[in-house]
Amino acid sequence: METIYWTVDKGEDNLSTYPQIIEAAERLRENEVVAFPTETVYGLGANARSDEAIKKIYTAKGRPSDNPLIVHISTTAQLEELTESIPPTAKQLMKAFWPGPLTIIFQKKKDSVSELVTAGLDTVAVRMPDHPVALALLTACGLPIAAPSANVSGKPSPTIAEHVKHDLDGKIAGIVDGGATGVGVESTVIDCTQHIPVILRPGGVSIEEMEAVVDKVTIDRALVDKEEKPKSPGMKYTHYAPAAPLYLVDGERKWIQQLIDQKRKEGLKVAILATEESASTYTADFIATCGSRKEIETIAQQLFQTLRTFDEKHPDLIFAEVFPRIGIGAAVMNRLEKAAGYKWLKQDRK
Repeated sequence: METIYWTVDKGEDNLSTYPQIIEAAERLRENEVVAFPTETVYGLGANARSDEAIKKIYTAKGRPSDNPLIVHISTTAQLEELTESIPPTAKQLMKAFWPGPLTIIFQKKKDSVSELVTAGLDTVAVRMPDHPVALALLTACGLPIAAPSANVSGKPSPTIAEHVKHDLDGKIAGIVDGGATGVGVESTVIDCTQHIPVILRPGGVSIEEMEAVVDKVTIDRALVDKEEKPKSPGMKYTHYAPAAPLYLVDGERKWIQQLIDQKRKEGLKVAILATEESASTYTADFIATCGSRKEIETIAQQLFQTLRTFDEKHPDLIFAEVFPRIGIGAAVMNRLEKAAGYKWLKQDRK
């Protein structure tokens, strides 16, 4: 399959009327798969109502079929077509954060989407992206679009179109290049089918921001206790992992440097994921700088691209600094833990 590459300037007006958007929307209506930018990461979109289209997503990504997909919409009228009801807490969150990086889980209206989208569950995950190209494409095609991240399953999510091309060129109908994404990590997923909303995946909207809008928000215990079974099926899978083993290192920089030195003496090529504040203090075979510790949102924006750079350098081992789980830092640490397969090295501070 030849993958068509459309370039779109997200700053232009009336994007839904642009030939590139119209052509990409037509491919979606033909039940083909098209990658497009959102404010979080690039999504791999297909008609949420078509089994044929959704099967192409799972095939292109190599994604497990029990891992549900998020449905993207451009209007609240579309939401009413997908859901049985909209709980008051969901309405509050939608008012505050839609369009934006928040996915809300609702009770699904029967036959509203393909069973392959929801993996047989009686709920559906929906969000309205805050990106002009995404909204233009959704408007032009007039369909609810299921769209996981546009990467090979298990690898770092794509934040530029080149990442998508690297992973999926020849496997999908087209890629809409709208430039780099903004947030850098995927949307927060929150289940609003229960009396108290439950965060199933931390992301672009923090628990602190949501608790300023609704009375109470809880967190799925599986996010803090690995012995717990996650409520979201997809959370049991390893994601975002570079080819080399990655370890999270919690300790002083001097101690981390000792770890690096020890592994290099053993003949291993060692890389480290550091920040602007610490990068110059390390000696390693490869040092990747990922944003500023003073501005955790810059780390979120650069995280996946930084993880992808390790595969270009082919280290034997990667160490990664860790960050406070405050604000979007919770999402950063969730992605790093999954990339590392929950492998930690902690300094004994006794």
